[in-house]
Amino acid sequence: MIVDFNIPFQKFQEWLEKAKSNKEIVEPTAMCLATVDENNSPSARMILLKKFDKSGFCFFTNLTSRKGKELSQNQNVALCFYWGILGLQIRIEGKIESVTIKEADDYFTSRRRGSQIGAWASKQSCEMQEWQEFQDRISKITEDFTGQEIPRPPFWSGFRVVPKRIEFWSEGEFRIHNREVFVKIDNQQKWQVQKLYP
Repeated sequence: MIVDFNIPFQKFQEWLEKAKSNKEIVEPTAMCLATVDENNSPSARMILLKKFDKSGFCFFTNLTSRKGKELSQNQNVALCFYWGILGLQIRIEGKIESVTIKEADDYFTSRRRGSQIGAWASKQSCEMQEWQEFQDRISKITEDFTGQEIPRPPFWSGFRVVPKRIEFWSEGEFRIHNREVFVKIDNQQKWQVQKLYP
């Protein structure tokens, strides 16, 4: 079955709202991001979804971090949302693209000042000798920006995952789960919908 381009994004919004309305889910926007390095070795970590629309799913990070380096080497990524208490999971596969400078600036400006300072102070994914080293960097950055707005670091920005495949999984009794997959049709604003065996 072929469906309109907006359909899976509308369904994603509905499921995300369910997660946000459930008080037992501490961080409904948490998602697992899987990347691949230059040797095709996978790596996965939990990050936060910051915004989404029909153009894709956005997150922000230090560009010199392990994930940042892997994203610069291989644009193929996967995301996974899992809200166990609701029995819902969404898997997204696609390619990443950089967000615009304005998007990166706007999001950085919206962050709390402590998080902005942390972005400047952290050499994300690099080894540190001791925790005090990081604390000293935080103190110095705090002092450097006393009395002024904190600009976005040049090494900090965001990415958008442009999906080519989105799978919605809902838990069923006796492990008879429901799986519905939307596969993007090349060069079209349409999706091919498939039902999969659990």
